Amino acid sequence: MSAILDTHGHDDHDVHHHKETFVTKYIFSQDHKMIAKQYLVTGTLMGVIGVLMSIMFRMQIAWPEEPNVLFEALLGKWAPDGVMDADVYLALVTIHGTIMVFFVLTAGLSGTFSNLLIPLQIGARDMASGFLNMVSYWLFFISCVIMISSLFVEAGPAAAGWTIYPPLSALPMASGGSGLGMTLWLVSMAIFIASSLLGSLNYIVTVINLRTKGMSMTRLPLTIWAFFVTAVIGVVSFPVLLSAALLLIMDRSFGTSFFLSDIFIQGEVLHYQGGSPVLFEHLFWFLGHPEVYIVILPAMGLVSEIMASSSRKPIFGYRAMIASILAIAFLSTIVWGHHMFISGMNPFLGSVFTFTTLLIAIPSAVKAFNWITTLWKGNLQMNPAMLFSIGFVSTFITGGLTGIILGDSALDINVHDTYFVIAHFHLVMGISALYGMFAGIYHWYPKMFGRMLNKNLGYLHFWITAICAYGVFFPMHFIGMAGLPRRYYTNSNFPLFDDLANTNVIITIFAIIGGLAQIIYLYNFFVSMFYGKKAVQNPWRSTTLEWTTPVEHIHGNWPGAIPHVYRWSYDYSKPGHEEDFVPQNVPLMEGEEELQH
Repeated sequence: MSAILDTHGHDDHDVHHHKETFVTKYIFSQDHKMIAKQYLVTGTLMGVIGVLMSIMFRMQIAWPEEPNVLFEALLGKWAPDGVMDADVYLALVTIHGTIMVFFVLTAGLSGTFSNLLIPLQIGARDMASGFLNMVSYWLFFISCVIMISSLFVEAGPAAAGWTIYPPLSALPMASGGSGLGMTLWLVSMAIFIASSLLGSLNYIVTVINLRTKGMSMTRLPLTIWAFFVTAVIGVVSFPVLLSAALLLIMDRSFGTSFFLSDIFIQGEVLHYQGGSPVLFEHLFWFLGHPEVYIVILPAMGLVSEIMASSSRKPIFGYRAMIASILAIAFLSTIVWGHHMFISGMNPFLGSVFTFTTLLIAIPSAVKAFNWITTLWKGNLQMNPAMLFSIGFVSTFITGGLTGIILGDSALDINVHDTYFVIAHFHLVMGISALYGMFAGIYHWYPKMFGRMLNKNLGYLHFWITAICAYGVFFPMHFIGMAGLPRRYYTNSNFPLFDDLANTNVIITIFAIIGGLAQIIYLYNFFVSMFYGKKAVQNPWRSTTLEWTTPVEHIHGNWPGAIPHVYRWSYDYSKPGHEEDFVPQNVPLMEGEEELQH
């Protein structure tokens, strides 16, 4: 386990590094710290687009058939006289889901923090391959550009839901959103998957090969464990989605029938035979469920690190935390069928997937209890990063509890494809991962930009976001249990749902306020880069190696030799030391024992 290669040497090679131009430093950079910032800014901009879309379709649900100036301005021909077209509603839902799940919470979160922290926390000069790292980012950027360009094609962007089930996605003539927009969606996702795989392989090799002397696997911070296991899940499951996308492209453009059979359009029978749309569901969800953990595990790692640092206590149950990360990774690949309970699945198979789904609640609960125990009797530093970390635990628990209902094949039938599902996965995966991302940004911003974020704006951002997030998604559980289906652009044709109209208005108002609150964060983020208070080397008094590097970014991270590691990463409030933290590169004193964790 602790056999460690140090291929980067301990020489002062960075002093003699060649002069960088603007292009090599900021655009085609191979420095992991700059690539992390590129991921973060790109992910943030994509997030703004995704949130704007969600506000638009929420306004449509709250006030259907009513003219809206915003629709007229942004949607043009898709909103004649300011009334949103039914087709574009589904397109907005589709692109919103795709952007938030893949471009913000997968690339924005993993891409930023894996790149920033892996070399810094394991004691490496850079990633194993800086060139592959750069290629990974630019493939991600190209896929973003293609996805956004699909919004401007004449027939409209992809409109089959973010899960793009056939036949809607497999027949170009099925609807406006099944044409060129859908093709661009598939091309964009294929390039995104290539980017993700290159990044993941790089992270895995770096963690295995480039740890500094003394940095055994059991001395790694939980952040690195989380990024490492996330990368492994990505390598295992993303190729399956790539194969599904390629088969779908063949069905669409080359006349094959992988996912199509016995299709009639306007009374005319099409030539497709022998395919199965359920096969696509299996392929999609074999990635789609591990994807949930690809999104949430990095956030779990960030939260574990921030909670230990901000409660001035060692993380509780370090080895149990690692074991639960590994258990989640394994179990995430055998639960995908719980998305398909009403697809005609054999009830026995449904019971198997119910069992594995309820099993994955155990490692998740271990993590939740360990976070709560870490906070218990700690010297809590309630900075914005800590608040978002505690918010993460809250939404992870509340969102996770409804997963027990959805994971049960008998109970799921009543609430499948209703707003109950929306409420569940937005809380447990969307909001939780977003909180983890915000926590990470508030905590590591000084390491990225050398300046501090404004603390008071951080508090304002947290409280408005936290109240609005529950204001949006908590009532959705109830309208879901009342039977309101997801993805309907209006419910006014169903007298059954008239009583739920006011609830939908309340949800939309919370969504608008919550969306606008992110302007506070964006202002804080971009203004603090230039005018924020200058950061000291170790502003949070943390133990991990990234805080031993100078505030100014240099190529190779450390100006001299790479520090050696003598202890685990959570020596907070250790008896016998003057300070309430002992960095990992401080040798053990005579008679001092390394903590058994």
